[in-house]
Amino acid sequence: MLDSVTISIVTHNSKHIFQVLDQIKTELATLPVRIMVFDNASARAYQNQLKAYQSDQIQITLATANKGFGFGHNYNFARIKTTYFICCNPDILLKKTDFTLMLHQLQARPEISMVTPKIVDPKGKTQYLIRRRLDVFDYLLRFVPFGFVKRLFARRLAHYECRDLSDQTQLIKYGSGAFMFLRTQAMREIGGFDERFFMYFEDNDLCDRLRQAGGKICYVPAAQVVHYYARDSHKHFSVFIIFLKSMTKYFNKWGWQFF
Repeated sequence: MLDSVTISIVTHNSKHIFQVLDQIKTELATLPVRIMVFDNASARAYQNQLKAYQSDQIQITLATANKGFGFGHNYNFARIKTTYFICCNPDILLKKTDFTLMLHQLQARPEISMVTPKIVDPKGKTQYLIRRRLDVFDYLLRFVPFGFVKRLFARRLAHYECRDLSDQTQLIKYGSGAFMFLRTQAMREIGGFDERFFMYFEDNDLCDRLRQAGGKICYVPAAQVVHYYARDSHKHFSVFIIFLKSMTKYFNKWGWQFF
């Protein structure tokens, strides 16, 4: 018998959430999976549409204030009794075969605290969201608008984005918060997300604390999820400011690495 799993989704006016919920209901209908959606103060019409999904399998929580990504997942996590806990973005499409591959990895290897899949865009192109190390230079280099600068540091960026990872199951340092398949006990031992990160870097911080506690993070590229990735920090100045604030909090906490 499969162990029970909670899928936690935190959303704020995400246009893909309804497609995501419809697919999860269809793909995972026969599995012991519970879905918890925490809405971060979206528009009223959006919340009304979400409420229609409330069922025995899907729990919808509608917040009146947006307190961030980590807060929403922590709210859901505090109310679960399942063996495993998935943090899933509201723009991720998941299929049963990929879900089962990741679950079996956690069941077979008790030293693994978190599993992350290969993340691809709707056309099947890999999104390079895994990191082997974090530093200020590489983060900010991605925002440089001049193509010749990025070409100058192309090899460094490729290394930073782990573009050389093989398609073998392997241990990594940092998985993406877009999809994190977690062992509940490991998540409980570290106290969930650090809610001082409103958005951005909370996933890196979580990975650091999981490894600090002795857990391992496993990349399973045979399992794939589709991500309608929107790089908001590159589009809106106000979101970029949030990114910079979170980056400052992260490096203040873990030590500054500039290069």
